[in-house]
Amino acid sequence: MKPLIHWLRTTRLGFLSLLLGLIWLKTLFAYYVDFTLGATGVLQQLLLFLNPLGTSAALLSLALYVRKPRRAYALGALLYVLMTALLLTNVLYYREFTDFMTVGTVMSVKNVSAGLGGSFVNMIIWRDAVYVLDVGLALLALVGYAGWNVWRFIHRQPLRWPHFGLVRDRQPVAYHVPQAVSAVAVACFGITMAVSELNRPQLLTRTFDRNYIVKYLGLTPFTVYDAFQTAQNNQVRASADSADMDKVLAYTKAHYAAPDANYFGTAKGKNVIIIHLESFQQFLIGAKIDGQEVTPFLNALIKDDNTLSFDNFFHEVGLGKTSDAENMLETSTFGLPTGSLFSSLGTDNTFQGAPALLEQYAGYTTAVFHGGEGTFWNRTNTYKSLGYNYFFDGNFYAHDSGTITEYGIKDKLMFAETSKYLEHLQQPFYAKIITTSNHYPFFITDADTDFPDAGTDDAYINGYFRTAHYLDAALKEFFAYLKASGLYDKSLIMLYGDHYGISNDRNQTLSTVLNKSTSDPTGDTGSEWTPFDDANLQRVPLIFHAPGLTGGINHTYGGEIDALPTLLHLLGVDTQNFVQFGADLLSPQHDNVVAFRNHNFVTSQYTVLGTTVYKNSTGAVVTPDAALKKQLAATQASVDTRLGLSDTLATKNLLRFYVPAGFTPVDPSKANYAKSLQSVLQTERQRGRQSTSLFSQNDENSTIDQYVTDAPEVANDRSIITDYPATVAAQASTTIPPASGTANTKSQ
Repeated sequence: MKPLIHWLRTTRLGFLSLLLGLIWLKTLFAYYVDFTLGATGVLQQLLLFLNPLGTSAALLSLALYVRKPRRAYALGALLYVLMTALLLTNVLYYREFTDFMTVGTVMSVKNVSAGLGGSFVNMIIWRDAVYVLDVGLALLALVGYAGWNVWRFIHRQPLRWPHFGLVRDRQPVAYHVPQAVSAVAVACFGITMAVSELNRPQLLTRTFDRNYIVKYLGLTPFTVYDAFQTAQNNQVRASADSADMDKVLAYTKAHYAAPDANYFGTAKGKNVIIIHLESFQQFLIGAKIDGQEVTPFLNALIKDDNTLSFDNFFHEVGLGKTSDAENMLETSTFGLPTGSLFSSLGTDNTFQGAPALLEQYAGYTTAVFHGGEGTFWNRTNTYKSLGYNYFFDGNFYAHDSGTITEYGIKDKLMFAETSKYLEHLQQPFYAKIITTSNHYPFFITDADTDFPDAGTDDAYINGYFRTAHYLDAALKEFFAYLKASGLYDKSLIMLYGDHYGISNDRNQTLSTVLNKSTSDPTGDTGSEWTPFDDANLQRVPLIFHAPGLTGGINHTYGGEIDALPTLLHLLGVDTQNFVQFGADLLSPQHDNVVAFRNHNFVTSQYTVLGTTVYKNSTGAVVTPDAALKKQLAATQASVDTRLGLSDTLATKNLLRFYVPAGFTPVDPSKANYAKSLQSVLQTERQRGRQSTSLFSQNDENSTIDQYVTDAPEVANDRSIITDYPATVAAQASTTIPPASGTANTKSQ
């Protein structure tokens, strides 16, 4: 023990090792006490335990390259203080915003100070002493070396190092030590990076969530990565000018599709309830397992006279997956070729999305509901940029044991809990509800559903049908509540699938369930399954339902890029002056071309995948003649232009150069989603008799007692769906409405 203490006291390497140990312990304290990183399983816990070491050691090793002792100790101490400052700053910022400090936030000092109540001091609590008390140890070197002359000047005598517990270290370190320490540190980080990539593929290219990067790689790598992304984005934006916007405007105006007079404004003034069907593909509708319908409720809904649905509607997402689908829904612009637009550009870009458009042109209140982490896909910041008034993330939902999935709470609970917030929104409202149960790895318990197993050798495919059936049952309960509460008659309900659930490499196994042969008499397994079949499975549902809506199944070819203009025209908002790359699916001018993110495309007659052309009616490969080649080449050029202009619009942030008549650009700093419930209830109280919320119109009686669910979690504890989480209730205590009614459950 004594030799170790002596080594720590008398050598630079020992001193830096002490600093490394301290920053490592403080970082772990922050991980487990102040941050909510959601580490699950042994591997993620191990990565969380190790990831502070590699980068911290690499940074501190820089002090070993300095030969002069005074400067070496000073640099080591300075690096330690900077790492501590980075950690503490993020702890304080996370405490207020449940997110990590970005370079863009740091550069926007005004927003940071405003968001933190004017001073970080206001955010400090007693346990933050853990982060600062040991800084004095790091400063010993500075006192010993930089402060030596000051001490001698004041006291007229030399400083005795033992008074500070250290012995002066005059000897330079051996030449190979700095390189060896740096190599070990870099190797440690490399291993962490490699294991992280195995556990979460495309961690940096898709950029799911800042939490994910910190959880897998650490706080310092996240900051470096964010700085690189910010510099890259700023460089691209700096090259932009209004001339770039002119090209985009010329394209979108030329491809505007005028609304169908029979549908334009048919849902004007109605509430809009958008239900985001996670990983839900079109083939699920009408499918059966052992004679049982997978989606009996949706099957019946599509046949309803008040339902308008599209059976040739495709997802068009890239690596951004769910966030790409949301972006197309909200803005009618494409996601990026790589990564997630929400994650990389959502915080700082200018948007003209559905929430802001409907608020400003039609007087809508806007809210989004998601039972998972608000930071996932950078939703919290992007929703502010889109102009959402309120965001109810996982903090507003019960997350007791048994109620959660990997990405949020179970769908039956999600819809039930959302209803207690929905009834307080001022009408008309635009509300998006994001489901999560039908998400990979598609696991649901037997207590949640007794739907049979599909019987394949792939557990994910078997689970996919079960979770889809559970989601369908949750939708049935929610629609029943809408009717019972009175919201149904006042609302347009839109349901859409965001992207595929079963990936192409599993489609041949899936085909056995879909009754398509995958082998021929010669034993050539999979010979009948082609890329054309994979492309066909990229269809997802798009359903509009409202009392009085002229229904039917529409066979128009379209994609998610077309959802917003279709919705806005149903609501009576003309899109002619908006920058949108999609077109109204109901318009006679719609071009029936679906552009995939990889530049492949589908038309009403052909599917073009790379250089191969398939005929939609037969699935057969076609050898185009000269006329067809010319036609498809023109379509390909249009697809390439559309995707390229959308990418330019996003990466250069071109919407800052264009403001439609009557539109006011969104100011994201005005939104504080942590107080969403408090703000909703205060608005309701302040408006008094002028309040248009369902709660107010129901004489301030909650409708939640009318919500009927067979969710097993609710059977013995209905408070899960009726009560607000304690932290949320405390924040909104002055405006909490009367308690809801008595329990109303049914047996399974």
